[in-house]
Amino acid sequence: MLSPVPEEPLLLAELKPGRPHQFDWKSSCETWSVAFSPDGSWFAWSQGHCIVKLIPWPLEEQFIPKEFEAKSRSSKNDSKGRGSPKEKTLDCGQIVWGLAFSPWPSPPSRKLWARHHPQVPDISCLILATGLNDGQIKIWEVQTGLLLLNLSGHQDVVRDLSFTPSGSLILVSASRDKTLRIWDLNKHGKQIQVLSGHLQWVYCCSISPDCSMLCSAAGEKSVFLWSMRSYTLIRKLEGHQSSVVSCDFSPDSALLVTASYDTNVIMWDPYTGERLRSLHHTQLDPAMDDSDVHISSLRSVCFSPEGLYLATVADDRLLRIWALELKTPIAFAPMTNGLCCTFFPHGGVIATGTRDGHVQFWTAPRVLSSLKHLCRKALRSFLTTYQVLALPIPKKMKEFLTYRTF
Repeated sequence: MLSPVPEEPLLLAELKPGRPHQFDWKSSCETWSVAFSPDGSWFAWSQGHCIVKLIPWPLEEQFIPKEFEAKSRSSKNDSKGRGSPKEKTLDCGQIVWGLAFSPWPSPPSRKLWARHHPQVPDISCLILATGLNDGQIKIWEVQTGLLLLNLSGHQDVVRDLSFTPSGSLILVSASRDKTLRIWDLNKHGKQIQVLSGHLQWVYCCSISPDCSMLCSAAGEKSVFLWSMRSYTLIRKLEGHQSSVVSCDFSPDSALLVTASYDTNVIMWDPYTGERLRSLHHTQLDPAMDDSDVHISSLRSVCFSPEGLYLATVADDRLLRIWALELKTPIAFAPMTNGLCCTFFPHGGVIATGTRDGHVQFWTAPRVLSSLKHLCRKALRSFLTTYQVLALPIPKKMKEFLTYRTF
């Protein structure tokens, strides 16, 4: 299924904050969040000191090697018809913790924004949500950099944000006030639900690509799975030995991965709650004391767009890339003070953010998925595990379709 063992990730580019660090603001220089727009045409970077940079993708020629840039420009993220987008600086007025792009909107969404915000040009309205230190959420129009909405409700830091992939402009926010809140941007940003139950700060939220489930991770050993239809708790997933800080669904919604300070990533079947496998982060440097579990504490985990790889960032100064069917990493890259990671939507690049306010772009494995995996991915996009198990097909096929075997 996979191509030969990939080479170690290469650093393509590193971007640094434009302003010098101020001593009285030293604690606010972190890049807590990085994000690509779903169509791959923009990159957002919380570079610290209340600033978000919106950068057209691919990067300028001086940052990216020519052979890679040529491949990027020929991909689906070609921005023809929208002119030449310019880099933008969004001053959010507060430390920025969470970022999320909306899916590329449907025509009714564009009409909605044009009606309620006549100052905004009638263009394809891609929006960016920013979660702030004071509990506010600011909604920006990407193409123009205009502030569209300010959402109030949280009582503490908004740590993470996630839009429904369907394009319905439903936004989920996760906060240190121990709640998640659901907002409908089609209704002037109306708050439609508050999800309570966590006893600690909520670090992360992720919506399944089929829009049926929401996962939330707090400073607890368990993660919560919620229904996106009824906004009720489906189940708690228990298996970690320390705080869970990051989570992500596979592109077909059939898998969920969670990362914890206990140095493990656990892969779950979100429909049954079954723990499928665990990926342990061991020390590579013999000089480091392996007894100190915090050295390998996880910070971030994410799926690759084709669903065959994972990327993780840990406190041991390594970016790791994992293949789903293997229990050891297939590639490593040294990075200092990593906090977050995300894949480019069309593959081939991983972006990472650091405590120093930097963002780095790394090469990622490019793979031609097997026909078996493409069929599994297509089927699992609309069949739950229980529906697969009910099919009149051989047991081995069921095991493959439910990711019990690869």
